Amino acid sequence: MDILNSLVLGFSVSMQPMNLVYCFVGVLLGTLVGVLPGLGSAATIALLLPVTYSMAPTSAIIMLAGIWYGSMYGGSTTSILLRVPGESASVMTCIDGFEMARRGRAGAALGIAAFGSFIAGTLGLVGLVLLAPPLAEFALDFGPPEYFALTLLGLTLVSYLGSGTVPKALAMATLGLLLGTVGLDPVRSQERFTFGILTLQGGIDMVPMVMGLFGMSQVLHMLQTKPAPMESVPPLGKLLSLLPNRSEWRDASGAIGRGTLVGFLVGLLPGAGGTISTYVAYALEKRRSRHPERFGTGAIEGVAAPEAANNAATGSGFIPLLTLGLPANVVMALMLGAFMLHGITPGPTLLLQKPDMFWGVVTSMFIGNVMLLVLNLPLIGVFVRLARMPTVYLIPVIVVACVVGAYAVNNNPTDILMMLGFGVFGFYAERFHFSLAPLVLGFVLGPLMETSLRQSLIISGGTFEIFATRPICASLLAMAVGMVVLPLLRRLVAQRALRRAERPLA
Repeated sequence: MDILNSLVLGFSVSMQPMNLVYCFVGVLLGTLVGVLPGLGSAATIALLLPVTYSMAPTSAIIMLAGIWYGSMYGGSTTSILLRVPGESASVMTCIDGFEMARRGRAGAALGIAAFGSFIAGTLGLVGLVLLAPPLAEFALDFGPPEYFALTLLGLTLVSYLGSGTVPKALAMATLGLLLGTVGLDPVRSQERFTFGILTLQGGIDMVPMVMGLFGMSQVLHMLQTKPAPMESVPPLGKLLSLLPNRSEWRDASGAIGRGTLVGFLVGLLPGAGGTISTYVAYALEKRRSRHPERFGTGAIEGVAAPEAANNAATGSGFIPLLTLGLPANVVMALMLGAFMLHGITPGPTLLLQKPDMFWGVVTSMFIGNVMLLVLNLPLIGVFVRLARMPTVYLIPVIVVACVVGAYAVNNNPTDILMMLGFGVFGFYAERFHFSLAPLVLGFVLGPLMETSLRQSLIISGGTFEIFATRPICASLLAMAVGMVVLPLLRRLVAQRALRRAERPLA
């Protein structure tokens, strides 16, 4: 009954006219972002962070969340029609979706992608509604020691966030921690790493930083990369007249269910997100299929499973953010930054202190999924034309948005220079296979980790026993140690087994 009352409260917030408008704007922008290759939801959210300053906090989060799950819808359109994934989570959809389009079944692939995304997204939100309140209630027992252990656990997961090697991910996370210490000491207000620059006394602002890392670095990448030739687009009328038939629905229904379950569970894991869930869901369908040779030649299950997985993962990815304040991926780290820009710290107290905001954001996702289902098919022709937009027109738009957004934060030209510096750094970091996600995670979690550690030591009188004597804290620290030690043990065992196998027989 409490959940029903909470949902009623949430819909009363999300159904307000302005929140409906921002929800629509978010899902529409998200779909466009999914269609445009290379831009990405992280870069778009970073670009729009300055815009949210003048918005109500709930409306801002509703719009940014709409961009995140809306991009999962849009990425499937160009993956199927043009074999160009707008989002990394749509890569697996290319394999069978484009083959279906070549065989004249583009409409069926687009239909299954749209309806599968809607079903999986809705079921993922149901799981969010059921799991978030008990998890938030459990997290109410968290104090400074528990928050320190939780942030430490989050930082041990950087190897899952990074696209390169583990040492490179750790190096980027360490750099993020160092960048988070710039400014005034949170306890004694002493200057740290400001080098006498007045602007740095308030610390490095997250908005210019992420706009540079994701926006300007993408511009530099576009300038360097030669655009790939686009495939021809079938007529729109032909696309929409060939919806999935009964046989295709029968083949895809099980894949949608399994993809939803896989996506929801994988989305809960920090660092996993929609991209990894699509690989797992596709591999599962191919492994259990009686005709695995069909995959890669236009199997509709190969479209339904990954599309269901990435949309279910977007819903479950909000669970650790809203209940524990722990971002599961780089987009959730940006969402955490958006909360903090409005003076709100997501975590167990969010449900108690701002239940209208918590449930308003959750229920807006139900509304956004319906909007996406209505939007997705009629606008296919428009999205395909946008996907074919030359980068010569797209680059100036991104540059202007970055410069205006960085300056609008504090009306300080130094922020523009900072944004440009992070843009160059982000470009070369990715060029040498240093992932930006661990850096953002370290930058976001670092100040919270430092403050929690110092508060814990003040409470304990300077002794570290407080971390071992509190059960939740000790469990989280044990998990953090385990996540570091177990991979090392597995590697040692594998190396020993390999050496044994290479020994000559006596």
